Amino acid sequence: MKLPRTTLILILLALGLGGFVYFHEIRGATVPEETKEQKQQIFSFAEDDVQSLTVTTKKLTLNLERNPEPSSNPKWFIKSPISGPANDAIVSYLMDLLVKGNSNRTLSTPAKELGEFALDKPQATIKITLKNRQSHQLILGKSNFNGRLLYAQADPAAKPDGNINVLLVSTDFANAVNRELSEWKQPVDNSQKLPPLTIPNPSPTNSK
Repeated sequence: MKLPRTTLILILLALGLGGFVYFHEIRGATVPEETKEQKQQIFSFAEDDVQSLTVTTKKLTLNLERNPEPSSNPKWFIKSPISGPANDAIVSYLMDLLVKGNSNRTLSTPAKELGEFALDKPQATIKITLKNRQSHQLILGKSNFNGRLLYAQADPAAKPDGNINVLLVSTDFANAVNRELSEWKQPVDNSQKLPPLTIPNPSPTNSK
């Protein structure tokens, strides 16, 4: 049966309008949300907001405190397990990751499945205390299937549905915290050491 020309035009207009609504309203609303989920900043504080850090790994628990005099060096001190100036370059590397780090993806999973990501027995935990006394926490689990990213939790808390958010973050976080204690200490400036003492040879005596 051949449809009247007017009816055919109305059908084509309806299909065109439906396609417009889908791509500009429905699809246009979901794509930005997916992109946001893939590149979501982990924390929103600034570097200058941080007062102290506690880094716990399987080897040690390290407490770092910001120098109360901002213009002085070093910028950070180790408070425990030893006391002394910290390696500012090492601490700054970690701080840069905490302030600028992104999560490539977020997974919503039941809390009972933490062990699947090694988040029940993490390789490292970073506690951040801000100057306003607010605190944040980043828990680092195991690598994902291709070893390019780490499973992590930021400020872990169960959602209303009982699930938790598991992030995928850069493996740079593991490199930043899994260090020997000696690496966290301020390096010794050998240029300031005194030169070794040289003892002159005694002058020979004239024999008669």
